Order: sequence, then structure tokens, then C-alpha cells
Amino acid sequence: MNTNPSPIADVAREPGYTTLIAHRGESDDAPENTLPAYKMAVERGFGFECDLYLSADGRIFTFHDKSMTRTTGGADTRKCEEVTWDEVSKVDVGGWGKWKGSKFVGTRPALLEEVLALARDGRRIYLEVKSGPAAVPVIARILTAQRNAHPGNVLFITFHEDVCSEIKRLMPSYTVYWLTSWCRKTESGERQALTAAEVVETLERCGADGVDMEFNAAVHDAKFIRTVHDAGRHFHAWVSNWPGKTLLAFCRGVETVTTDCARRQLEAIRVESSQPW
Repeated sequence: MNTNPSPIADVAREPGYTTLIAHRGESDDAPENTLPAYKMAVERGFGFECDLYLSADGRIFTFHDKSMTRTTGGADTRKCEEVTWDEVSKVDVGGWGKWKGSKFVGTRPALLEEVLALARDGRRIYLEVKSGPAAVPVIARILTAQRNAHPGNVLFITFHEDVCSEIKRLMPSYTVYWLTSWCRKTESGERQALTAAEVVETLERCGADGVDMEFNAAVHDAKFIRTVHDAGRHFHAWVSNWPGKTLLAFCRGVETVTTDCARRQLEAIRVESSQPW
């Protein structure tokens, strides 16, 4: 066992502009995975996360679900990878759910090029690759063709091990984190928690620089997170919209927390910490 202190774990983390990541943009205040949500995060001083698909004609655009059903309010049920960008560009993702009748009606998904134009030094954009390895060379070409985004202000996250490996092969200077839930489902349908050793084994297998894991307070104690750090890998957490849970995650050693409401949560934590208990 590695008994030496981990240089990763020894860096103190707390909620702040560089450690709270706006999930799908500031998605509590603007429609998820849209330029208004991303711009809001940037204007408020936060980095943000966005989800990317490869269209049928080779464009990279922002969307979360496999199909367009939910965030078009059922107006379009096609799968993201089966439509062209011309078709996607006509889709309204600004008028579903609580956004119906809002100023965001008519908002379309964004192209990766538009997202990268928002990159700022000192903040990071988390690019979640939802498509398979075929999307990686397209993303690499887009990154090469622009000058705003670079390995210091953009990183990758993905649930796909083969995508992690392909990103490290084609873009070795970029950081990539393996995305995962806190558990797996057994054949009987039960949830079984992943162990820290299993996480480290996966990271070593796919070459990822760390893990971005669904935080479960009952599973992810300081020892769990320290084990990942001691293996030389990073540990990030998603998604927490509750200040108490977020503070607990940081206290246990996570490096960033992804949240739907970055500004609201930071303000709540600051108010709480200023109370004379």
C-alpha cells in the first residue's frame, strides 16, 4: 500500500468559482445545454459542463439525452446521432418544462465551436462526450482549428472507457476523466457500490487522469477518495444541489463538485459560513 501523502489529496478544496462546475450550464436559471446557460455560467464566474453528440453529418452539438424528446417538450423524438446539424439547428430547446413561454423560447442547441468560444483561463469547460470514439477525431479537428480553448481551460469527461482511451491517444495533452455512477446494477437488479480499487483499475485500464463520480455520502468517505488520489488520479463529484452535501464532498477530498445551481449554492454556503454559531 502507498503510505506516502498524495500531492493531489493534500491540496485543500472548498466551494468557489473554480471548484463549483455549472452542470449543463447554469441549468437552474436557463435551459440546459444552451448558449444562454453556458454564457450565464461564464458571466457569473464559473466553469461549466456540457454534453456533446456527433450528428449524422459530422458536426458536434450540445444535447444530453439520446433522443431530443424531453427538451423539445415532445415536439421532436428523433435520436441525436440520426439527425443532421441542419435539422438540429431548427429544434427549439428553450420552451420546454418551466421554460414554456419564457424569453428562451426559440433557443437551439449549440455547436462545439460556439461552446469553445466561451473558454476562459482560470475556469474550465467540462466537455462530456456522449457519442462513441468516432466523435473524438472530429472534436480534435475542431480544437486544432481554433485558438481560444486549450488544455488549461478545457477537459473531457465520458462514461465510455473506449472514448477515454481515444482522447488520450489523439489528444494526449488534454485531461480526461472517466464518468461513472457510484454503483453498478447486478443481474438481480440490485445496486452494488463500486469500490475504490475498482475505480483505480478502470482508470489505469482506459488511461483516464481521474474519475468524475456520482457522489454518495454513504460510500465515498475520505479513505475511498484518498485511495484514488494515492494512485495518482483525480477525484471529482457530480451532481450536488444541496450545500450540506457539497461541503461534505469537499471535506472528504473531492476536487470539484458539479451542480445545477452554482451561484445559488455558493451564495448559500457563504451565508451559512458567516453565521455566528
